[in-house]
Formats: sequence, C-alpha cells, structure tokens
Amino acid sequence: MSRVEVFTDGACLGNPGPGGWAALLRHGRNERELSGAEAHTTNNRMELMAAIAGLEALQRRCEVVLTTDSQYVMRGVEEWMPRWIAKGWRTAAGDPVKNRDLWERLAQAVAAHAVRWSWVRGHAGHVENERVDALARAAAEGIRDGAGAGP
Repeated sequence: MSRVEVFTDGACLGNPGPGGWAALLRHGRNERELSGAEAHTTNNRMELMAAIAGLEALQRRCEVVLTTDSQYVMRGVEEWMPRWIAKGWRTAAGDPVKNRDLWERLAQAVAAHAVRWSWVRGHAGHVENERVDALARAAAEGIRDGAGAGP
C-alpha cells in the first residue's frame, strides 16, 4: 500500500463569507496541490472540504497521514463521528449535526484508506501548513474578488 502525506487547511473571509480550502498531497518526491472555493460558507465547512478533497483525490487505497490544524475535523473524525452515527447524526444534546453532508462524505473518504490523523498548530511556522493556508486564502480571495465565481 502506498504511503501518502496529506496537508489540509480551510480559510474564510468572514464567518460566514467567501471561503477557500486547500490540500497538498505528497507521495515520495511527487506533490500535488488542490484548492477550491465557495462564495458563501464557513471556516468549518472549508476545513472539512480540504480533508475530503485530499482523500478523494487518491486513486487507490493508501496509507495516509493527514495533517490538519483543525481540531474540529480531527476530533470530529476520531471522537465525535462514531457517536453521531450511532445516534442517527444527532449530537449529545439531540440536535442535528451541523455540516452532516460533509461529515458523511468525509466518513466515506476516510473509510477508503488507512488514515492516521496529525494535528499542528496553525500559523506556527509549519512549512506545509503555511503553504496550504496560503493556497486556501488565495482561493477565498479569488472567489470574493470574482475569479471563478461563475455566471
């Protein structure tokens, strides 16, 4: 099984507001950058989209180390998601899980691989995290300024 490193980040200009996500995939010396944006979204949705896009880009089952600065995403997958699923996508308080559509998509993407999660503090000089942060911000700024906003 191939070993792949995935670094992800999401950004939002206002919360909600225009947002961007980015993922850097690394297999040996090969790298691939992915990014995207939405005109009206939240930071949490962009963090989720970064992880989803990074995992969905993999063509076959891989051993993945996914590095994120999002406690929301990492704790969601490792701690909260099993309980949400068991409770029919309800929180401990009985409320519907926010961003359920993306959590379900992430659950599918994670199940397709052997994923180990790694957390890094954002904006603390971690080279790859700074790189995906810049890509996510550029995507958010691009959609805010009309680039790629479509008709």
